Amino acid sequence: MRLSIVIPTFNERENVRIITDRIHRALADVDEPYEIWFIDDSRDDTPRVLAELAATDPRVHFVHREGGRGLATAVVEGFERSRGRFIVVMDADLQHPPELLPAILRRLREGIDIVIPSRFVPGGSDGGLNWFRKWVSWTARTIGRLAVRRLRGISDCTGGYFGLRREVIDGVTLDPIGWKILMEVLVKGRYETVHEIPYAFEAREAGESKMSLREQWNYLRHVARLVWSSPEDRRFYVYCMVGALGVIVNTAVMSALLYGLHLHATLASVVASLVAMAHNFLWNDRVTWRAHAHPVRWRRVLQGPLFALVSASGIAVTALFVQLFLWLHWPPLLGQWTGIVVATGWTFTANNRWTWTPPDTEGHTLRRRSVRITHE
Repeated sequence: MRLSIVIPTFNERENVRIITDRIHRALADVDEPYEIWFIDDSRDDTPRVLAELAATDPRVHFVHREGGRGLATAVVEGFERSRGRFIVVMDADLQHPPELLPAILRRLREGIDIVIPSRFVPGGSDGGLNWFRKWVSWTARTIGRLAVRRLRGISDCTGGYFGLRREVIDGVTLDPIGWKILMEVLVKGRYETVHEIPYAFEAREAGESKMSLREQWNYLRHVARLVWSSPEDRRFYVYCMVGALGVIVNTAVMSALLYGLHLHATLASVVASLVAMAHNFLWNDRVTWRAHAHPVRWRRVLQGPLFALVSASGIAVTALFVQLFLWLHWPPLLGQWTGIVVATGWTFTANNRWTWTPPDTEGHTLRRRSVRITHE
């Protein structure tokens, strides 16, 4: 079997026959054996319709699960039950046009690891959503792309229509919450290439929408879990927490020197900054970049001065923003906050790339893995 099409269903009795017929028509001219797996959590008579389909069509298979365990877990079960080298995931609600299947399959045959039909590349459209659903969709995508680094280059990271090579998920533990399975695959999967093709999201004509407040809460939980399970993303948030603790240490030390020892304010500021810098280095070395401890002694000794240099550049960046805001007659405190945000991004990137560069077992610098994202 070369191609498996996995379709999670929930109360889609009006649609399962239609989508099956459209899949057959779309693949009629494609010389590729395929199977269709419906993973069903329905509470209506969709299982009866699926049983009738499977009895008359040898390419159709289904499993009905009691208890409605969610779309994403249904897709994971479809991954496990399917046999194809290539897998396409799509909804049964007819908002994902099966007519795109030949294009998805063609890209997978060419060696692309993940193919994503996107509403947000030239030629695509999300016209099948009303204004409220568009706003919810935009908010979800924005949250995901801001929170998780591997999602930032993907225009439609929350979509439910995608194809992949089985190697992407082989040996990968997928543990999604809710219905955004593509995000789980993009964060945890093993891949090097992603290709997005445009498509028009179609309006739902029958069946029930999966959107609910509960699913939106599950989405936020899922994003938080993905951040925690992704070392590169977790590292940034831990770095920010260490920086916040450093601000507290800086303030406490400076207050003690000013009001306890009555030192000059400038001297107190310098000493407090040095103490906070040492505090931040120790925490970042022992916690944030613990897995990147360098086995080569001379390289590890350099990490302290490198961290101090990067931190000093961050202070300079913040000061430049304050000065810029003063020139523009804008509130300097706003410039300070803006500078802190920019400096945090810069210092994290610099420390991640140079101060705590991940070494291999022999101490050589590892080249960070990159993903190539292309669009049609």
